[in-house]
Amino acid sequence: MIEQVSTDGVFRLDGGEWEVTNNVWLVGDDQEVIVIDAAHDAEAIAAAVGGRKVVAIVLTHGHSDHINAASELSAAVSAPVLLHPEDRMLWDDLYPNHAPDAALSDAATLSVGGLELQVIHTPGHTPGSCCLHLAQEGHLFSGDTLFCGGPGATGRSFSDFGTIIGSIRDRLLVLPPATVVHTGHGEDTTIGAEAPHLEEWIRRGH
Repeated sequence: MIEQVSTDGVFRLDGGEWEVTNNVWLVGDDQEVIVIDAAHDAEAIAAAVGGRKVVAIVLTHGHSDHINAASELSAAVSAPVLLHPEDRMLWDDLYPNHAPDAALSDAATLSVGGLELQVIHTPGHTPGSCCLHLAQEGHLFSGDTLFCGGPGATGRSFSDFGTIIGSIRDRLLVLPPATVVHTGHGEDTTIGAEAPHLEEWIRRGH
């Protein structure tokens, strides 16, 4: 139902470059999947897909390390790319000559393999950051909004700490404590493990 592909590459923003390892998530069954984020290596992601139909390539946000394989992967597996429109400026920086195929919107439902993923708009890391909630199975794909140990970074362009705290508090920490959080980088966590630390994150400011 849920498969993880780890890919390595470079994240570029504000004139800086950082080597990063990304988590790419495949959700579905033996016939079809949704790919969550298209990071660095289209060939490796396509190999994990195998011969299955890709219903959509869903981008949790527009940072380069989450979208830099999107165009190539889309062509390889004949699937549409979905991104929240508030991150279009980040997309255009990498892909100035073509747009995403469709827009993500808050509360939209994406269906794959008998499962339903609900889009939760969680701005802060970027204006268009989104998480995907697989409610019936108790899973959340948090992109770079929530990690094991706190919120995503907000020290660069288009990010805001107060906004990400509001998104986490009001949209994510209200989910069942047992919800497993699959992050864009690093290890899984749970809502219950992170919720007690909200005030600590606010005090430290990141």
